[in-house]
Amino acid sequence: MNLPTRSGHRSLSRVGEVTFTTRPEIVGTFGTVASTHWLASASGMAVLEAGGNAFDAAVASGLVLHVVEPHLNGLGGDMPVLCHEATTGRTFTVCGQGVAPSSATPEAYAAHGIEEIPGTGLLAATVPGTFGAWMLMLERYGSLTLREVAQYAIGYARDGYPFLAQAATAVAALEDVFTGHWHASAEIYLPGGRAPEAGERFCNPALAATLERLVAEGEAAGPGREQQIEGARQAFYSGFVAEQIDIFAASEQFDGVGSGAHRGFLTGADLDVWRAREEEPLTVDFAGVQVAKTQPWGQGPVLLQQLAMLEQLDLAEMSDADLVHTVTEVAKLAFADREAWYGDPEHSDVPVEELLRAGYAAERVGLVGADASGELRPGSPGGRAPRLPARVVAAMADGGAWPDGLATPGQGEPTVARGDTCHLDVADRWGNVVAATPSGGWLQSSPTIPGLGFALGTRAQMFWLEQGLASSLVPGARPRTTLSPGLLLGTDRVLAFGTPGGDQQDQWTVPFLINHLVRGMDLQAAIDAPSWHSMHWPSSFAPRVAQPRGMRAESRLGADVLAELRARGHQVEDAGDWSLGRISAAGTRPDGMLHAAANPRGMQGYAVGR
Repeated sequence: MNLPTRSGHRSLSRVGEVTFTTRPEIVGTFGTVASTHWLASASGMAVLEAGGNAFDAAVASGLVLHVVEPHLNGLGGDMPVLCHEATTGRTFTVCGQGVAPSSATPEAYAAHGIEEIPGTGLLAATVPGTFGAWMLMLERYGSLTLREVAQYAIGYARDGYPFLAQAATAVAALEDVFTGHWHASAEIYLPGGRAPEAGERFCNPALAATLERLVAEGEAAGPGREQQIEGARQAFYSGFVAEQIDIFAASEQFDGVGSGAHRGFLTGADLDVWRAREEEPLTVDFAGVQVAKTQPWGQGPVLLQQLAMLEQLDLAEMSDADLVHTVTEVAKLAFADREAWYGDPEHSDVPVEELLRAGYAAERVGLVGADASGELRPGSPGGRAPRLPARVVAAMADGGAWPDGLATPGQGEPTVARGDTCHLDVADRWGNVVAATPSGGWLQSSPTIPGLGFALGTRAQMFWLEQGLASSLVPGARPRTTLSPGLLLGTDRVLAFGTPGGDQQDQWTVPFLINHLVRGMDLQAAIDAPSWHSMHWPSSFAPRVAQPRGMRAESRLGADVLAELRARGHQVEDAGDWSLGRISAAGTRPDGMLHAAANPRGMQGYAVGR
C-alpha cells in the first residue's frame, strides 16, 4: 500500500469542551476534573474549590470511583498514575501496580493442576497497589489531609448512591455464585436477598467502615499531615487490612477452576514489604507534542510505538477508510511487539529504547499493506529474535484459526465476563496535572473480603506460566498490565487523557489524538468522533481469546467506510453508533486556559471546571 508521507495538517473544529482561565489570582478559578463517573468528577471539583490541588482532587475522585463503580475497580485493585508538577516542571509515573506473591511460582500452580492462571478467584491475586499509590501521591504532592479527601467516598459508601445499570446487571448475573459460595459478597450486593435495581440507592457499610478506620488509624499516628497519611498506609499494608487479607487468602474460595475452590498465594507479608514508587515515564514526539506513558510493565509503550509509526505518514491527507485501515494495521504491529517483548523491566530484558527508536518505527510501518494482515508479526529490535508464548505460536500455525481461548479448557472465567476499568484526569489552577487509571478488584472476579467490603484483584492472569518470556510469572514481578493513562506535553500545555477498556485503551486513544492534534478538533469533538479497535492478537485476560483480522467499529464511520474495510479483509463487526471508548481528558492550553471533556457514551462520564 502506498502511504502518503507527512506534509501538513487540515483543521477541523467543534465547540464542546469545557474551557476557562488558569490565572490563580482571578477569584473563582480552581481547576477541572474529568472522569468516568459524575460523582467522582464532582467530588474532585469540590476538593479543588476547597483549596486543594490536582493531587488532592485526584485522590478524592479515585476513592469515590472505588465506591460507585465496584464492577470496574476497587480498593483492592491496581493503578498507574502519570503526573506533572508545575513548580518543578517534572513529569513522573506513580506505580500502583502490585506484584506477584512470593510463593506464586509455576510449580505452585502446577501442584494445583493449573496450566494457565485463571481470571477469577484468589489464585490470580497480586498485592493491591491502588491505595499505596494514592497515599504516596497525597503525602508527597498533596496539601490536604486524608480525611478531607476521603470524606466523599466514605459518605457515598455509608449513605448511598444510585447503583449503575451495568453494576446491577453484573450482580444479577452473579446472584447464584454469591448466595451459594461468596457469602460476604452476598451480604453487600444482595441487600434484602435480591440484586439491587439500576438507579436504586445502594450502600456499602463495610467499605465505609474500612475507609473510616484507615483515616482514624492514620490520625492516631501523629498530628502531622504526612504522619497521618503514612499511618493510614501502614494500617492497610501492615495493619488490620493486611491481617484480614492474609486470613482470607489462606481460605478456600470458589473459583470454578478444577476442583472448584482454591486458596490464594497472597499473604500479609507480601503486602508488608511492598510500596508504591515513582518512575520516569517513556515518551515519543507526535504531531508537535511529546506523549508520555508508563514503562513496559504496562502496555503504555504500545501507544508510543503506534504514534512513532504514524508520525512517518501524512495522516491529514488520508481518506477515512485509509486512516482506519492504516491505524489498525499499525496497531497489529505494535501489539505483536507487546506480546513478544513487554514485561516488568526489573525481571526481564525489555529493549524499550530500541522499540521506540524512529528508525525501528520506519522499518515496521513499511510492513503495512493494502489488505488486512492475518499474521502476528513481532519485530526484531536491535536484531534480537522475538519470542512468543508457545500457545500463541501453535494457534497461529494454521493461518490464524484461533481456538475460543488459549487457556486450558474449563479455566478462565467461570462466573461472568471480567470487569473493566475507570479513569480520571485533573488539572488545577497552578498547572499541576494528573491522569490515573484505577482498575481491578472487581466485584464479579473475586469474592468480597469479609469485614473489608472490597475484593482482591486478579491481575496475575496476565502472566504466562511458560518461562523465558518477557511476561513470564516471577515472584515479586509486576504483571504486564493493560492500564494506560497518558500525558501530552507541549509548549505551555499539558493534557491528561485516558480510557478504560483493557487491550482497547491504547487503540481508542489513537483516533482521539489524531483528531485532536492532526485534524484540529477540540477535546470533546475528538472524543465524540467515531471509534474502532482490533481484536487480532490474544487478549491480555483469561482465556486469551483472539480474532485474527477482527475489528469492531462504530456505525457512524459510515456504511461505505465499513464496506471498504471488509473488502480489504477486515472482519468488521458493526458495534452501533455510540459504543466504543470511555475517553476523558483535562489539562492546560497554550493560551493559559484550562479545558476538559468526557465521554458521552453510556451517559456516565463527566467533565467539570470552574
